[in-house]
Amino acid sequence: MASPVIDVHTHCLTEAWFDLLKQHGGPRYTVREVSGGLRAIHLDGAPFMTPVPPMFDYGLRLRTMDECGVDVCVVSLTCPNCFWGGPEVSLQAARIMNDDMAAAQTAHPARLRWFASLPWQYPELALAELDRAKGKGASGVMVLANIGGLPLTDPSFASIWKAIDEHALPVLVHPTAPPGVGEMDMSRFQLTASIGFTFDTSLAVARMIYDGFFDRYRKLKIIAAHGGGALPYLVSRMDQCYDNIPACREKIGHRPTEFMSRIFADAVVFAPEVLDLCVKAFGADNVLYGSDYPHTIGDMPGCLARVNGLPQGVRDKVRGTNAQRVFGF
Repeated sequence: MASPVIDVHTHCLTEAWFDLLKQHGGPRYTVREVSGGLRAIHLDGAPFMTPVPPMFDYGLRLRTMDECGVDVCVVSLTCPNCFWGGPEVSLQAARIMNDDMAAAQTAHPARLRWFASLPWQYPELALAELDRAKGKGASGVMVLANIGGLPLTDPSFASIWKAIDEHALPVLVHPTAPPGVGEMDMSRFQLTASIGFTFDTSLAVARMIYDGFFDRYRKLKIIAAHGGGALPYLVSRMDQCYDNIPACREKIGHRPTEFMSRIFADAVVFAPEVLDLCVKAFGADNVLYGSDYPHTIGDMPGCLARVNGLPQGVRDKVRGTNAQRVFGF
C-alpha cells in the first residue's frame, strides 16, 4: 500500500488579511493591479507577490488535492506574513490568519493542517499567540527567512525559539525578499522570485548552522523551503570555510555538513536531478513533499511526479511517512 501524500508547503490568504495589508502595509508594501487583472503586492514599488484566487478558496484547494492525489495539505500564510505593522496590526494579521486556518482544519480535519504565524518582531505578543495557536490546533510555526531585515539568529528572537524548541514544533523557514534587493536590482526580471527567495532561505539556515542553533535547540525541527535553497549545492563550500576560516568555527565544533541530518527540506524543486541532490544532501529521512500551491510557480502535480520518480525506498518517505514522523500525524 502506497504511503499517504502530505504536502507540507502550501499557502492561503483571506480578504480580511489582504485588506489589513492594504490599509497598513505602506509605505513599503502596496497593492496595485498588474497585467491579467490580478492584484499584486509590491515591495518598494516592484511586484513582490501575486495573490491568486485559489489562495482564498478552500473548496478549490480540496478539489485540486483530489485531482492530484494529495491526502493532506499543511497550509501557511505566505510572505510578507505579519511583519509589516505595529504591535496591534501585526498581532491582528497573525490572528486573522491563524483563526481562518484553524477553522479550515476543523471543517476538514482529515485533509488540512496549518502552520501558525506569529508577530516575531514583538516577542511577548508572539509567545502569547504561539500558545493560543497551539490551543487551536497548529501543527507548527511558519517564519520568514528574515524579519524586517533582521536575521532569525538575532538575540531578540531567542525567547520565541526557546518556546518552539520546548514544544518540539516543526518550523517552516520560508523566504521573503532578502535585504538589499534594491541595491542588487532584483526587481528587474523579477529576480527576487527566481534567485532572491532561495538565497534568503540559504542565508537564514547557514547562519543557524554557524551560530550553533542546532546545538542550543536540540528539539528544533527546521524545514528549509524550496529544497533548502542553495544549501545542497553550497554546504561543501561551507565546510571548506569552516576548515580554513576561524570565524566559521566561532560557535560550532563540527563541519556544517554534519548538521544537515538535523535539518529538513521540502521537495519544491523543479528537476529530478535537483531533487536527487536535495535527498543526498539532507538524507532520505529528511525530505518532505511540498508544492508551493497555489503560487504562480507552484506545481502540485509536477512536484509530486518528481517525488514519485524517486527510488521506491525513498519515494514513500518523501511522499508522506517523513511528514507523519515530523508532525506526529
